[in-house]
Amino acid sequence: MKVFYTMLLLIGASTAIHAQKVKPSIRDKFFASNYSVVKGHIGEKLDQSYENRILVQDIEHLVAPFRSRKESRMWQSEFWGKYVTSAVLAYKYRPEPAMMNTLKEAVAGLIATQTQDGYIGNYSPEHRLEQWDIWGRKYSMLGLLDYHELTSDQASLAAAVKVADHLMKELADRDGVIVNKGNYRGMAASSVLEPMVKLYRLTVKEKYLNFAKEIVRQWETPEGPNLISKADQDVSSRFARPASWYSLEQGQKAYEMMSCYEGLLELYRITGDPMYKAAVEKTWQNIRATEINVAGSGASEEMWFSGHKRQTLPVAHFQETCVTATWIKLNQQLLRLTGEVKYADEIEKSYYNALLGALNHDASEWAKYTPLNGRRLPGSGQCGMNLNCCDASGPRGQFTLPLTTVMGTGDGLAVNFYVEGQYSLTTPKGKKVVLNQQTDYPVSGLIKLSLNLPKAEEMTLQLRIPAWSEINEVYVNDELIRDVKAGTSLKIKRSWNSKDMVRVKLDMRGRVERHDANGSFASIFRGPMVLSRDTRFGGPDLITANRPVVDKAGYFDLRPVSNTNGENLWMHYKGSFVPESYKEVAAEPIEIDLIDYASAGNGTQNSTFAVWLPQVFSNRER
Repeated sequence: MKVFYTMLLLIGASTAIHAQKVKPSIRDKFFASNYSVVKGHIGEKLDQSYENRILVQDIEHLVAPFRSRKESRMWQSEFWGKYVTSAVLAYKYRPEPAMMNTLKEAVAGLIATQTQDGYIGNYSPEHRLEQWDIWGRKYSMLGLLDYHELTSDQASLAAAVKVADHLMKELADRDGVIVNKGNYRGMAASSVLEPMVKLYRLTVKEKYLNFAKEIVRQWETPEGPNLISKADQDVSSRFARPASWYSLEQGQKAYEMMSCYEGLLELYRITGDPMYKAAVEKTWQNIRATEINVAGSGASEEMWFSGHKRQTLPVAHFQETCVTATWIKLNQQLLRLTGEVKYADEIEKSYYNALLGALNHDASEWAKYTPLNGRRLPGSGQCGMNLNCCDASGPRGQFTLPLTTVMGTGDGLAVNFYVEGQYSLTTPKGKKVVLNQQTDYPVSGLIKLSLNLPKAEEMTLQLRIPAWSEINEVYVNDELIRDVKAGTSLKIKRSWNSKDMVRVKLDMRGRVERHDANGSFASIFRGPMVLSRDTRFGGPDLITANRPVVDKAGYFDLRPVSNTNGENLWMHYKGSFVPESYKEVAAEPIEIDLIDYASAGNGTQNSTFAVWLPQVFSNRER
């Protein structure tokens, strides 16, 4: 093994950094828009996060741990990389001088800490490669590479190359094994796969590709996480329960597992090996089926735990924001790669519910965990710093949306999400096109789309029809498009010009879903939104059983409430419920207030909220 790593270091060791990029074997189906201007509620939250979280970050606070290099077990070094990758996305969305100055300060500050042998990190020499050391180096590389790809800055690329070369040499000098370093069967350490593949793409140095392939080979050794061979198994039970929860033996760590699969997709793009893509797709299907809850996230105490069937329980440390953001990012990877609607559906549910639900009222802080019943509680600082991993991760998920709301395809444009704003792209013939969305979705299901083109051009406009939207109307100008099916991409091929108007009406009827083996709990949905009760609005106690009144088709009538009394509130409805009664005749229906999950418990006063509505069990109805 040691010899193998030494060979990797020698391959291409004298090769200069090339300007060209490696041509991928697999091309993405969807391509990010050039820029976007997002409006409405989502735009407001993006701007708040931009100004109140990212721009105000103390850069010196992030860089300081890299100067002291005294650590033996903590993860301070991840914060810089998460911050910079978030700031790069934010700058792409709003390219303002203040954000670029902040990025320059952060990158220059980090590079100044690099040792002569190439190390960037916070660990003391005797503890290198232990605990979170390689994980931190991964995030430093990701930040440096993102900055390089944004600016073409050669110093940041050179610094990332030195970090990678030093890591490979240290591993070779030790024992050549990465999957026994740090925690979680090597998933934290071996998630360095992602920046290694990116380095290969940017430098054309074969040693980085060979190193990436070696990481994947080691995954399948007895001490590795078996991320390919166990792709058919439930993510919560791939390995025996470890004696120590946060340990090397723990194989169910949600965040790190998905980070590894993100890297595997990058390797798939380069190599075209179908085994890599199949492993990610199988695992994605299992996570969605067995772990993801009604708010679009999962994990308990940071591990997969068969959470879908347990989501009505009071769950310890539920749906870590790092897990939410990484689930969104993994789905974004798969959406780009395949163009399949199901990935956009998952992003939308997670983004509007779990992700925004972790954000406080002015977007200055992210919760580390958010329950489905309970209270919004802030996370604590970690590693002796006044921020935690989720403060750093939240914006990484949030700022993926602007550049992927509308994307380019080989033959036109794809509208993945319905968000008010303007989206600039390039047509198949290389012309600039701006797609305008006029909508308050998901407050309503009405969307108007128009194109600003220099001249008419034949191309295909794809519209995502969400899986939950059973009844849909789509008009191009005054022509009704027929056979619009839920859960599909509606493709409209024609000669488009700036006078054309597309009108979409999605099915926003309230839906009731029953959960657990006896249907003992109900949740209420409207479009992609899961709704919640909140003690701010009174009504019967949260623990009482109130049955939703549905129509013959099973839908629940939700009546909008416009007066929010100055509360931090996005959506507010009233619905009819039949309260529990011990009389022979059912009680008369009562009205109960429901609001969007992201707003629940997130107002100007402390309150308790509940997604889960207890339901009376009837033995006759089993």
